[in-house]
Amino acid sequence: MILNKTSFFSTGKKHQIKLADTFRIPFFTGLVCLFAFSVNAQTPKKLPKKIAKKAVADTLKKKNPADSTKGKDLKNYTELLKKAKTLNGLFKVHQIETDYYFEIPLKLMGKDFLIVNKISSVPLALNEFGLNKGINYDNKVIRFSQNKLAKTVWVKSIVPQVESPEGDAITRSVKDNFVGSVIESFKIEAYSPDSSAVVIKMNRVFDGTDKSFNDVFTDIGLGTAPKTSLSGIEHIKSFPENIVVRALLSTKVTEGRSSTPISMAVTTNLLLLPEKPMKPRFADDRVGFFTTPRWYFSDAQHKLETRELLTRWRMEPKPEDRARYLKGELVEPVKPIIFYIDPSTPVQWRKQIIAGVVDWQKAFEQAGFKNAIQAREVTDTTDYDGDDIRYSEITYAASPKSNAMGPAVVDPRSGEILESDVIWWHNVMTSLNFWMRIQTGVIDPEARKNKLSDERMAHAIRFVSSHEIGHTLGLKHNMGSSFAFPVDSLRSPSFTKRMGGTASSIMDYARFNYVAQPEDKVTNITPQIGLYDKYAIAWGYRWLDVEDPHQELPVLKEWIKAHANDPLYHYGEQQDSKNVIDPRAQSEDLGDDAVKASQYGLANLKRLVPQISTWASNEGEDYVQAGKLFMAAIFQWQTYAEHVMANIGGLYLENPVAGDHKDAYTPVPKAMQLKALDFLKEQAITAPEWLFDAALLKKTFPIKESPVGLVEYAPYNLKREFQYGLLYSLVSQERLLRMMEMEIMMGKENVFTASELLKELRGTVFAKTLNGKKLSVEDRMLEQNYVDVLLVSTDKMLEKINKTALQENKLKLKNELQLCDFGNDGKTATAAEGTALRNIQLNSMSRTSDVAAAKRGELLQIVTLLEKNKGRGDDATKGHYMDLILRIRQSLKMN
Repeated sequence: MILNKTSFFSTGKKHQIKLADTFRIPFFTGLVCLFAFSVNAQTPKKLPKKIAKKAVADTLKKKNPADSTKGKDLKNYTELLKKAKTLNGLFKVHQIETDYYFEIPLKLMGKDFLIVNKISSVPLALNEFGLNKGINYDNKVIRFSQNKLAKTVWVKSIVPQVESPEGDAITRSVKDNFVGSVIESFKIEAYSPDSSAVVIKMNRVFDGTDKSFNDVFTDIGLGTAPKTSLSGIEHIKSFPENIVVRALLSTKVTEGRSSTPISMAVTTNLLLLPEKPMKPRFADDRVGFFTTPRWYFSDAQHKLETRELLTRWRMEPKPEDRARYLKGELVEPVKPIIFYIDPSTPVQWRKQIIAGVVDWQKAFEQAGFKNAIQAREVTDTTDYDGDDIRYSEITYAASPKSNAMGPAVVDPRSGEILESDVIWWHNVMTSLNFWMRIQTGVIDPEARKNKLSDERMAHAIRFVSSHEIGHTLGLKHNMGSSFAFPVDSLRSPSFTKRMGGTASSIMDYARFNYVAQPEDKVTNITPQIGLYDKYAIAWGYRWLDVEDPHQELPVLKEWIKAHANDPLYHYGEQQDSKNVIDPRAQSEDLGDDAVKASQYGLANLKRLVPQISTWASNEGEDYVQAGKLFMAAIFQWQTYAEHVMANIGGLYLENPVAGDHKDAYTPVPKAMQLKALDFLKEQAITAPEWLFDAALLKKTFPIKESPVGLVEYAPYNLKREFQYGLLYSLVSQERLLRMMEMEIMMGKENVFTASELLKELRGTVFAKTLNGKKLSVEDRMLEQNYVDVLLVSTDKMLEKINKTALQENKLKLKNELQLCDFGNDGKTATAAEGTALRNIQLNSMSRTSDVAAAKRGELLQIVTLLEKNKGRGDDATKGHYMDLILRIRQSLKMN
């Protein structure tokens, strides 16, 4: 070390000691040697040892402030790190055996960092639940700040949702009322040699000791804490914009008498966010993008301005190309979107996965950009690291889960998508196999086998890839796009070729073309990127040369207005599939008439069911695959029934603006609702005989996989469960309340009323009883189910005033062949967590509505009918009538 200045030290005597202007101080095993000094005295004298040592030490403090101890607890920088291995990047990371130190520059204090936590590896116990590598389970914005008095570095968690102009008076209040919360404090161990950075030890926030940066076991729902003795940091990497920490965390989950050890690797990225956030774009409910909230305060306001910002990639023309771009020429963006294909991906699928990504290029051309989105395979020479948050990846997960998902990491300050990892579960091909066989097997001989050809599967994989990439670009599901196509047009080879598949958007759950009949010769049966997708990307990504997002609003509104009345550009929000309000925006449906589409679908199912054992079983093999295909066919029948049922009590929902002449709520026409009810009477309320094929049932019951293994469902039991679920949904309080609301708003004569629905159902369910006929087992099952539905649903409404409440039947089977269930924020969500955008309040205080009275009125009508007929029929029928009478009387306390 070289000191280049003169230092003076008082010896306590009259003379002074002057250290040489320049001298070297070598460090050997902690000893400091002073080679030369001079004394301003006539005769050189030897200094006392204590004074000499103090002189050297004080000199080092002044000449090298970082090596000094600015507080008695601070360590000497050089001494602390002399055995460290150091990584350079965003900032220095020092490793001393198992201890890790961050050397954070003071210039980064107060800057915005994003913590991004992802799963890197999991044990079998978590894999079975679909928790796999690449899943992003938690993000948070933080800021480091130096507390000089306490000699610590604080970490504050920030919610960057608020903005106000610097010159406004209200900005003072904004700063006071939206402060960050301190989540962690680190002792400053040392200062860097030039005092421009602090050194802090970071182990405990990554090794499971503290959960301020990473609380994985809570976030994934286990609710346990890491066992620190079995946890630790595996490695740290430092990149130009981020630090990556990978740790192994272990815990134990105990249920009853059994305990399961869990160890999983997690990766935490500490990413420095851009100094200047991307210019945001304000969302509009008429175009389906994921969003992040933003509040704007200003002195000029009369009320707070609340906005939703689109989540989208930063897509801008290069400065030298802006003039050409604004003239309408295609230009390359400053930074294209690049996805890397996980090397774990089977080779035969890579080409089609890449094609599904690149297919979006034609959409970006509508926004004015060429070569905007790319996909690359990872080779030995690729500049790529899967742990680095700067790289987006399509991650292939070896898992029994049948799904795919395309979430994104977002800068909440602007909505900028920073990175995305598509999660591709290996078993998604199981779902694709069943969909293709059930929906298109009768029109495509290649789609009938237990194992489809690689060519057929690759074609389906391409569609899934495009759908998930759409999510990574910020697009939500557009469940209304399939309604844009007339049903009969889906039977046209020329129409389906021209329009590209089954819907105007790949973001619908339109699946495969089940409407086309064998004689139609339709070959374009797979969804593709459509008109809505190109329009939405252009609307969200076309660059406008303005600084303030408010200045974009007139242009954005004009773009929407240009297509406002064209169904091909309509956006239909995703809804709870068990409580659909708008029947135009459903999952898995096709066409603009659910009844007609379902009739075509049933016609194909009738052709398929007798072929199941032939398609799914080979000589010498069992019938398990046939049983699974059998169950898939039954689920498809159930899906058709649900599509039709949504029209009963349904409302067409819009997001109108002044001048577009649209209504927010329009009841489905009465004629359509009656048509839907007729379909359900004929095809669904009583399961059709052809569906439960007698010859097939001799070989196998319908089979469904479950966590405990294969479950074989007896047909009578299965029919009862499906029938119960359908009836319960038909008379649900939400549906009946909607019908009552529309009756009040539109007039009884203009709508299909709740009382009319209940009367129609009573006439259908008790048709044989009304005619004095003997009842079969299935006739009795129908009446029992309907009475129980009325009893349970009524009692559930009144449970706050009843001491006991009957329990709703929970044994409802569910078709689990789903993909990428997203909430409003782009994360996976159940319907109960709010996958529907519209929050229409209909059922508060429902126990005081007419629904309970209407259902109890029906029960009274039914018990009167049964009393008249209790002496008729055979013994089984008489016993059935008495049983229902007793149930109703007990529930209504009539005895």
